[in-house]
Formats: sequence, C-alpha cells, structure tokens
Amino acid sequence: MRNKRIHKIALLVIAVTLLYAIQCSTPQKEKNRFISVCNTQLIRNSQPYYYIGTNFWYAPILGSTGEGGNRERLHKELDKLKEMGIENLRILAGADAGSANANSVKPYLQPSPGVLNDTLLIGLDYTLAELEKRGMTAVIYLTNSWDWSGGYGFYLRECGYGDSPNASGEGYNEYVRYSAQFVKDERAKELYLNQVKTIVSRTNSITGRKYSEEPSIMAWQICNEPRPFSKEGKQAFAEWIATTAATIKSIDGNHLVSTGSEGLYGCETDEELCEKIHADKNIDYLTIHIWPLNWGWASRTEPDSSIYNACRESSRYIALHMEMSKRINKPLVIEEFGYSRQANRNSLDANVTSRDIYYDYIFNHVETSATENGVIAGCNFWGWGGAGRADDSVWNPGDDYLCDPPHEPQGWYSVFDCDSTTISIIKESTSKVKGI
Repeated sequence: MRNKRIHKIALLVIAVTLLYAIQCSTPQKEKNRFISVCNTQLIRNSQPYYYIGTNFWYAPILGSTGEGGNRERLHKELDKLKEMGIENLRILAGADAGSANANSVKPYLQPSPGVLNDTLLIGLDYTLAELEKRGMTAVIYLTNSWDWSGGYGFYLRECGYGDSPNASGEGYNEYVRYSAQFVKDERAKELYLNQVKTIVSRTNSITGRKYSEEPSIMAWQICNEPRPFSKEGKQAFAEWIATTAATIKSIDGNHLVSTGSEGLYGCETDEELCEKIHADKNIDYLTIHIWPLNWGWASRTEPDSSIYNACRESSRYIALHMEMSKRINKPLVIEEFGYSRQANRNSLDANVTSRDIYYDYIFNHVETSATENGVIAGCNFWGWGGAGRADDSVWNPGDDYLCDPPHEPQGWYSVFDCDSTTISIIKESTSKVKGI
C-alpha cells in the first residue's frame, strides 16, 4: 500500500514538472526573441533572467536628428553602458506638451492630441535599432503622472481643465487635487489610449518591423508612477490600468506589459489596491520605486548621516512587495531608486560614498535573488547622466540631458561617466548577476 502511494506521488510530481515545462518552455521556444515570464521569473533565451539596468529616459531624444538630437552621444552612452554590463534601459516614448506652470521636457513628441513629432518618433525607432545591435532591451513608458513630461496634465488641459499647477514644492498638493481628475475623466483617458494605440502599433522606420516584432523591447509600461491621486479615484484607477493593459496586449502579444507603479506609495498606501492592479491578467510583473530622500527615510541636507536608516526602510519596502509578488505569482522589478551625493550637492566633486553604499545594498538584493531563483528579477538605478554635464540648477533648452527631470536640480541623482567608484560597483554587480 505504501509503495502504491509513493508511486502515485512520483507520478504526480512528474505530471506537475511536465506541465510546468509545457507552460513555461513552449511559449518561449516559439518566441525566443522576446523576454517572457514564467511564474515569478523573467525568461530570456529559455533561461531565468536577472539583470541590473538603468533609467535613461531621454535616449529617444538623443536618437533623433532634430532639436536635442545627438546620435554620437547616444552611441557613446550605449557603448559605455554595455561595457558596464547594463543591458536593460527604462526610457520614455516621448513627452507631451507641458504645462505653462512647469519646466517640462522639450521637444514634445505630442504637442497636441494625435499630432506627433515624426523626428522624435524616428528617434525612438533609431534607439531601438541601436539597442538591438548591442543585445540590449528597453522598457518603454507611454505617459507620466507628473508634469515634467506633460502626462496627466496634458490630457486634462485638452479636456478643458486648464494648465496643471506646478507639482514642485508648495504647489504639490494643488497638483495632486488637479491630477486626481484624470482617472475619472473618460475623454482624457480616451485621448491617452489613442496615443497608446498609435505608439504600440507603430512600424519601425529603421528596421522595417512592427514594434510588436522588435526584440529590443522588453516591456511596454502604462505610465511613469501612475497614481489615482485620491482615495475616491482608486476604483477608476484600477479599471484604467486594466483597460490599458488589455489594449496593449490586443495589439502586441509578444511583449510584456507593466504598470510603472511605485508600489504601495503609488496606490494611496493601499496594499490591496497595489496587489489588485498587479494581479491583473495582462500585467506581467510587479514594479516598485524607492526614494529614501524624497520619502523622508533620509535627510535631504545630510544624506550621509541617515544612509543606514535608508537601507533599513528600503529593505522593509522591498520585503512587503516580495510577499505580494509571491501571492500573485509574478516577478518583481525595482525599476527606480536613487541616492544623492554628499550633503545633497550636485557638483561632480561631491563625495558619493553614501550613494555607493545604497547602490550596493540594492544590487545585493538582485544578486541574492538570482542565486536563490527568487522573485526580484532586476533593478534599474536612477539614472544615467553619462557624458552630460549640468550647466544650470534646473534644465533649460540647449543644456545637456541628464537623468534628472527638468524641474529637479541637475546632477542630483545622475550617475556620470566620471563617477569611477559608482561605476566600479555597477560593473562588479552586473558581472556577479550574469555569472550566477
């Protein structure tokens, strides 16, 4: 009797193993050019895929031949990142016309609804083609909840709400009240969805392939840091995420779809809402962002003195979302995190010891996960400033693009090509993750 039971258990184990192989291997075998998901892991070339990447939102602008374009710099930046072991870049499809009250990215991809800048679209095409040459991939976010690239405010203004208040400083609360109207306005969401359909269904003018067939795209992302911006808007927010994800999948069934969420802090600190939007059948993995200085876990004026508290709080935040990932059986990506230079200074001669400690701490989470076949699939530090240099405290047209958004102190969170100690840590960590 005991032997029969053992035999049944063995058959069950074999059946489950075969089912797992069928579910996870067959789709990947058929679509080996694309990154896919199997349970809590990303899969690339039929193997579990773990990575350390960066944010490089302005790459498509550099890839254009118009205002702001600089293909020579784009090539230099991509080659440097590849040499560092960075293969995944999180980029912005393009900026929408910004508010008169905010310092927004220029030039605009979408100056008015449905009217797109062809030069910038070709810049995106070119960037994807250059990534493919280097075996690199992109996560492309399609709009922004913040005013530094238009985003929510662009669509609301086009629906008669006027220019968005400046989200910086004292205008933050007013901006939140204004932006809370986006997920409740059907026309604003319709205009946004039209833009999504246009971009996702595009044919690359450089490669001649539809975007849905581009191997250099890892994932489409609904929004940078989408938020309901009110407790009353949470249901409409969840419905908007679900509708957009389904729309993207209906156009492009090859690539992953992600939210771009900060996690708990992007969901009105509602854990149930955070889990709900990421559990949606058309969302492939969970995302979080971590900002110790912005969220009060570290002192803005003395970040060095609170680096260890920043690490402790970050670990708690990551652990909470790891458990969420396990419950919904999907991978987790820490797609934004940053730490400032010594004394919150932006000059290149400012010490980066605390930033190096923080980067190493986050990278260790990915390394451990890769070793244990864990749920943390990767991370993207914020961000790559590369060969750019800051001329002003805030960005102005004609200045070098850095990863710091135009309204923020230039150089605040950017890693430059001369930041030797940080680059050394990045190289060491990428090498470890790839060697596992």
